[in-house]
Amino acid sequence: MTARRRYRFRDYLSPRVLTMLALGFSSGLPFLLVGNTFGFWLADEGTSLTAIGFISWVGLAYSLKFLWSPLLDRLAIPGLGRLGHRRGWMAAAQIVVAGGLVAMALCGTAHGLALLGALALVVAFAAATQDIAIDAWRIESARDADELGLLTSAYTLGFRIALLCTDSLLLVSAQHLGWPLSYTICGVLMGIGLAASLLAGEPARADAVLDRLALEKPLWSPRGFFDAVAGPFIAFFKAHGVAAVTMLLAISLYRLPDFMRGPVTNPFYHEIGLSKDVIGAVRGTLGLAAIFLGVAAGGLLSLRLGYMRALILGGILQALGIAAFAFLTATGPHVGIFTAVMCFDDFAISVAGVTLVAYMSSLTSLGYTATQYALLSSAYALAGKFLKGFSGLAIDGLGAHIGRMNAYAAFFVGCGAIGVPSLILFALLARRRPLGVVNPA
Repeated sequence: MTARRRYRFRDYLSPRVLTMLALGFSSGLPFLLVGNTFGFWLADEGTSLTAIGFISWVGLAYSLKFLWSPLLDRLAIPGLGRLGHRRGWMAAAQIVVAGGLVAMALCGTAHGLALLGALALVVAFAAATQDIAIDAWRIESARDADELGLLTSAYTLGFRIALLCTDSLLLVSAQHLGWPLSYTICGVLMGIGLAASLLAGEPARADAVLDRLALEKPLWSPRGFFDAVAGPFIAFFKAHGVAAVTMLLAISLYRLPDFMRGPVTNPFYHEIGLSKDVIGAVRGTLGLAAIFLGVAAGGLLSLRLGYMRALILGGILQALGIAAFAFLTATGPHVGIFTAVMCFDDFAISVAGVTLVAYMSSLTSLGYTATQYALLSSAYALAGKFLKGFSGLAIDGLGAHIGRMNAYAAFFVGCGAIGVPSLILFALLARRRPLGVVNPA
């Protein structure tokens, strides 16, 4: 194993890392606004849990982004091409996300769920496009494996801060200002990501490869079109062989527990009597500290233990953190127990998230970065984004037979357990390669 670089504090404040922090925030901001927090808004308006579960399918856009990611690898965005290949796409997507969030605020539920859901789908599609470009920028801007880990931690921290804002602070805002104004504020906050895109440096090494591909294999030629669409997948399976299928399956199952519990978590808080102010206060203080610790621990574990061992440990913590919510069905709105469960869950999910992103980033190759990472991130989200649509139906169905709170308890324990198959698959993958850190392509 090669020696690891030791970073000083000022390295964490470098322009590239701070840019990545802002871009991570921009990436995370719309995620829950078309997901779990959106469900809380709908629940406040009296929408049924089953309908909330089904409308959460707008998030499938995140899982299907590999379908249009080849365009981001091979085409510059019209009108913004002077910003550079990656930055142009990032800026365009951020503008659409901001406009979509404001439109959702102006529309609200008064004009019907269909229109509001359509606007949420536009936001999800633009947000997924933003993620494709940001992930490619993060991987291509890294000078080595150590810096990739540093940028990944900064991205994850920014992402988790955005989740904190939209899953806790926004609840406090909604309690006092209302949901429409709160969503409008989030639309304005997308300006942070837009500013970062305008100030970021374009990854020149990757641009050189993309320019060479454009000359050798023009997109609109038969050879170029085939290379843009099929080339990234051929390169990925050629690099990893038959293990590629196991990798994709393990990745797709790894975050399934978190996706499954997502749509019903905020409605669950509502049903046991926790106020938005309490939820926001816990998440904004001790919950935030737990996120910081989890991000740091996830990055450290990936470097010290290697990707596979870190993934397995993160998966175990994730399962325990989600299952722990079953305790709240017995204790009700006990602030102390809620705080303990929430902090452990925030820590565990942060560890699991960082280790998975670091592992997936290491599997991409230059020239196909956007498409290959989109394939991997789509794999980790596709099953969860689809199956979570049935989570509300599962609670309603179980509740009719064993009672509402018992249904929630069984559901959270079950969600934790369904992550076990991915841990077995990663253990099998670990047997075929060294457990140390894998350098990114």
